[in-house]
Amino acid sequence: MTPKLKKDLVRFLAAAGVFAVIMAVDHFGLLPGMAENRWLKTGLYIIPWLMSGYDVLKKAFSGIRNGQMLDESFLMTIASCGAFVTGECGEAAAVMLFYQLGEWFQRFAVGKSRNSIADLMDLVPECAYIDRGNGEIEEADPDDVCVGDILVIRPGEKIPLDGTVCSGEGYVDTSALTGESVPVRVSCGDTVVSGCVNGESLLHVRADKAYEDSTVSKILEMVEEASEKKSRTESFITRFARYYTPAVVICALLLAIIPSVVTGKWMVWIYRACTFLVISCPCALVISVPLAFFGGIGAASRNGVLVKGSNYLELLAGIKTVVSDKTGTLTEGSFRVRSILPAEGVTEEEVLFAAAAAESTSTHPIAVSICEEAEKRRAQAGGRIPEVTDAEAHAGKGVTAVSGAGVIAVGNPAFLRERGISCPDPDDPAAQVCCVALGDRYLGTVYIRDGVKATAPGAVAEIRGGGAREFVILTGDRRGSAEAVRQEVGADSVFAELLPQDKVNRLEELMKDTRRRPVAFIGDGINDAPALMRSDIGIAMGAMGSDAAIEAADVVIMDDDLLRIPSVMKIAARTVRISKQNIVFALAVKVLILILGAAGYANMWAAVFADVGVAVLCILNSMRLLAVKKTI
Repeated sequence: MTPKLKKDLVRFLAAAGVFAVIMAVDHFGLLPGMAENRWLKTGLYIIPWLMSGYDVLKKAFSGIRNGQMLDESFLMTIASCGAFVTGECGEAAAVMLFYQLGEWFQRFAVGKSRNSIADLMDLVPECAYIDRGNGEIEEADPDDVCVGDILVIRPGEKIPLDGTVCSGEGYVDTSALTGESVPVRVSCGDTVVSGCVNGESLLHVRADKAYEDSTVSKILEMVEEASEKKSRTESFITRFARYYTPAVVICALLLAIIPSVVTGKWMVWIYRACTFLVISCPCALVISVPLAFFGGIGAASRNGVLVKGSNYLELLAGIKTVVSDKTGTLTEGSFRVRSILPAEGVTEEEVLFAAAAAESTSTHPIAVSICEEAEKRRAQAGGRIPEVTDAEAHAGKGVTAVSGAGVIAVGNPAFLRERGISCPDPDDPAAQVCCVALGDRYLGTVYIRDGVKATAPGAVAEIRGGGAREFVILTGDRRGSAEAVRQEVGADSVFAELLPQDKVNRLEELMKDTRRRPVAFIGDGINDAPALMRSDIGIAMGAMGSDAAIEAADVVIMDDDLLRIPSVMKIAARTVRISKQNIVFALAVKVLILILGAAGYANMWAAVFADVGVAVLCILNSMRLLAVKKTI
């Protein structure tokens, strides 16, 4: 909670306390003469009115001075002043107080800034190291690096600018950009992009672009621009007040002046005009509509979903297209051994243990996943992982190691065939394939892949059933792997091998078609932040997602369960339905009693019912959302 929110809350609670004391004094007659002395009564009730609403009054008068007075602040000021004029002092103070409390709850819900990109800034290294020749290494700011400079990238350091590898070879972690956890092998002549992290070897990279043209700089710029292009729904009350406020004020003026001129009964018609203003007080709307959305936000929170504002809840109710990242969103985001296909006469454990022995010295994620699965099976079923010596990595192909039974070779099919070992082609295009051989004998194939989350297919089906017409996947992964995931989860289409800027471009192409909007984007990584901010509504994975993605998103799934999304869509639809019920009911009653009041058939009691009574009924209707239980 921000200091301003805390300060406002203390002010409103203090105003509520003062209001309660004055109400008690008024009701029980504790102050002699208060009931008869209208000026005393008005003066007392003005205290909590000013305490809670002085900023509303300030905004209303500022709007009048600037010629932009037809907003909800002006309407609240006119309505509460009208209540004071007609003697309904308690009503005047209560309306202002309740309105401010409702506004505070909305501000609290959207209080966290969506423009924070502090974590994205972590992509940018603080300095670059330039090789000036003769063994001289100069430390420089990335902005000062010129195209053609040779950069020295030590193990574990970020690459500051886009460039080409001049010397050295090894693995580069691209997960910050693509979201994929498999390091990419690079060697002399390969292109590398800024923001990636060098692995365990020294690289020399020739800068091909200036810093401002590099990938990291473009991503940061894109996030900032996306926040400006982000479409936002206006508050219903503000839109409504543009028409309601002038209509009510003009009608009240006409009611006070025209009949008075004709009949000469000025006090009668001024009283009716003031009654008209009290009836038209928007208390039912300014309290019940925000309360409905606040209740919806609370219901979503109980279901493990943080919605950062009522406007996003309104958008969730009408989503037409859902676009999703793949890794860590639809999939688990970690590599595991999914299946083992042994050759005839060989057990799965023999294949797995041989592979684990050869990969035991590697830190590559695929090697780690093989070793973890081997240890797990060894603990469960027993057995022994062979001891090896002379392990040797073959860049981009595989690894060999010497065991007591012979040379173990693990790698892709082409690697084994180069060694004269026949092995079948893989039948899973989405998997990373490790063929295993001992000597000149093929043992089997280990299939490793990032598995689809168990809830993903069901979540996609429910999202489609909840009103979304299309489900699209955008990913930086290989096309074969992406297509396999699309088929498994039941998505409509997939676009693969995309960098963050490509994701935003694809997203904007989808958003050009108004029939597809609103468009929601689901992501979890730093690389997804631009798309999360550019979409109509961004949905981030909270448990595994990066802080940058969570800050950029409008909705956060706190436990990464995709089934939360259709659940919150249902809550959003119910919230919008209840708010519309409140609007229709409140307006219908008000219009009816406004007509009766103008004709002289509705007195101040009817005005109080049209205001307070309708407000209470609408609030009770909104509070039904508080009873929404956890569904998952």
